[in-house]
Amino acid sequence: MDVYEAVRDRLMQLLGERKMSVHALAIECAVPPSTIKNILYGKSRNPGVVTLKALCDGLHISLCEFFGAESFSRLDDE
Repeated sequence: MDVYEAVRDRLMQLLGERKMSVHALAIECAVPPSTIKNILYGKSRNPGVVTLKALCDGLHISLCEFFGAESFSRLDDE
């Protein structure tokens, strides 16, 4: 698994846990839905930390909580 896949999977996990749509997250964090979709569907494989922070704010978690998922501790060397 690479970093992009871990970010995408974590974002999908959090959206699923909260039963939240991309549109709802976009409204909550003031990030365009297209930006979120680009991350989820692979068009944007390197989202910036500012974008990830905004998404975390919309999900009401910290960056530490986002990156604290087990998948990030098992990343392959790049």
